[in-house]
Amino acid sequence: MTEAPPSAPPRIAFVASKADAAQAALHALQSRYPHVPVREADIIVALGGDGYLLQSLHRYAVDRKVPVFGMKLGTVGFLMNLYEEEGLLARLQNAHKAVLHPLKMRAIGESGGVHTSLAINEVSLLRQTKQAAKLRISIDGVVRVEELICDGALLSTAAGSTAYNLSAHGPILPLGCGVLALTPISPFRPRRWRGALVRRASVVKFEVLDHYKRPVSATADATEMRDVVEVEVEESPDDAFTVLFDPEHNLEDRILAEQFAM
Repeated sequence: MTEAPPSAPPRIAFVASKADAAQAALHALQSRYPHVPVREADIIVALGGDGYLLQSLHRYAVDRKVPVFGMKLGTVGFLMNLYEEEGLLARLQNAHKAVLHPLKMRAIGESGGVHTSLAINEVSLLRQTKQAAKLRISIDGVVRVEELICDGALLSTAAGSTAYNLSAHGPILPLGCGVLALTPISPFRPRRWRGALVRRASVVKFEVLDHYKRPVSATADATEMRDVVEVEVEESPDDAFTVLFDPEHNLEDRILAEQFAM
C-alpha cells in the first residue's frame, strides 16, 4: 500500500496595522516564515487589534473566503490570539475554526441613495447632533416599538455581542444560539425597554422619525452612512467569514467566560 504524500503547508500572507509593534512583528514573521501575496494565500495572519481583524476580514475574506488568524498587537484583542513568533505553522494547523455569518445592512439616505454593507459585529444607529434620535422599530413587518427616544440602537451578532452591545448593556450571546441582540443605546423613552432577542432569520427595520431635525447615522462595523431615513438589517446566510483560534482560547469559550467576568 502506497502512503499518501504529506500535505503541503498552507500558503501564508501576513498583514499588519500601522502600529509600530504590529509593523515590527510583520517584518519578524516575514523574515522567518515563507509567505505569499494576499491574493495567493490559503491563510491570512493579521497583526493588530480587533478593529484591524475586522478590517482584514472585510478587505480580504469577503470574496475569497480565506480564513484569518489574528495575533494581538493592538489595544483590544477579544478576537485575537496571543502574539508569539515561535511555532506559528503548528498553531495554524491545530487552530479551531469559527464561521461567522454577518449582518447585511441596507440603508436609505435623505437623498434617496441606498447603501449596503456587511457587519460581522453589529449594525448601529446613532444620533448625529445634540438632539436625541427618534426611531420606530419593526420586526418582520410588525411594529414593535412605535417611538424610541434614544442616543441610538444596535443589532448585534453573537460574535459582536461582547463588544459595543455589551457596553450598551445588551446580552452576551453564545455562538450558534440562533438569535441576535436588539439593544437600545441610552434610551430615554420608553425608559423600561432594555432591548430584545430576535431570531437570526428576522428582518429588523429602523425608521428615523423627524430625520431633518434629528439626523441619524448608520454604521455596519466601521462603514458609516450619515443622514439615513430607513435602515433594514438581516443576517446574510450566503456570506461567511472564517476566523481561526488557538484551541485553548477558542471563540466559544471566550464568549462563555465573558458571561462570568466580574
